[in-house]
Amino acid sequence: MKSFPFALVIHGGAGAHTDVEYKPQEAHIRKTLENGREWLTLGVSALDAVIMAVKALEESGLYVAGRGAAPNLAGFTELDASVMEGRTRRCGAVAAIRKVKSPVEAARAVMEKTSHVMLAGSGADNFAAEAGLDLIDDPESYYRPSAQDQKAAAKRGAELSTHGTVGAVALDIHGHLAAATSTGGTFGKRHGRIGDTPLIGAGTWADAQVAISSTGHGEYFIRLCAAHDIAARMEYGGQPLRQAADALIGSLGRLGGDGGVICLDKNANIAMPYNSQGMKRGFIRGNEEIFVSTF
Repeated sequence: MKSFPFALVIHGGAGAHTDVEYKPQEAHIRKTLENGREWLTLGVSALDAVIMAVKALEESGLYVAGRGAAPNLAGFTELDASVMEGRTRRCGAVAAIRKVKSPVEAARAVMEKTSHVMLAGSGADNFAAEAGLDLIDDPESYYRPSAQDQKAAAKRGAELSTHGTVGAVALDIHGHLAAATSTGGTFGKRHGRIGDTPLIGAGTWADAQVAISSTGHGEYFIRLCAAHDIAARMEYGGQPLRQAADALIGSLGRLGGDGGVICLDKNANIAMPYNSQGMKRGFIRGNEEIFVSTF
């Protein structure tokens, strides 16, 4: 069987600001990529790789996702996540969940254990409990935004000023692609607000050609069907990966939105464009040096 060049690309959100340092996040991204290289070298599937990577980002408390999520205007956290497997186009998502330790694992459980694509709210929390996933006993004490995100939010104080969705895309040695995305949403969001992260085609997409995870102002990514737009530019327009990804970010800017995407195609080409001040990001590809950067 032919062995394909493997790759893993991850992001910790496009909500980075140039007056804030993100050394803890960059170090964590590097460590996660080091682990990812080991997983993929051993033949781990792209699906397993993106789940493990995003779960590590969620658990770290360093991003506006998982443990690092901020409360909404009603005073409690609501989290979203999605996952998609390129070869089969199976996908799953959860939205506005409150009690699940790993939202991305809940999204995978929806994909693998139900006939649905998305579950939301208390129904999703109850399903996660039935599926045997780890729950949070005391959400108020568990969730705590990182020092960097609290600093950024305090300086700006406006709705949508701080966001930090996390995501991963992977290509395994069998040539299969997958994508996963997870978020706590934006600081100061309204109770019940759902962004692009759990919406297949907006925040997450994977097919046989390309895998994409989005981060930024979700409302604009929804209006553009951003992740799928990149795939469509490649499939129907014949555009190479970088051109398709750059075009999407151009459209995002013209609408007035900001953010970025991480993209990986079947040939291990990588694109990570963004139009915000920064995007915490990194990748490994085969035996190449690890790349990590924010600005």
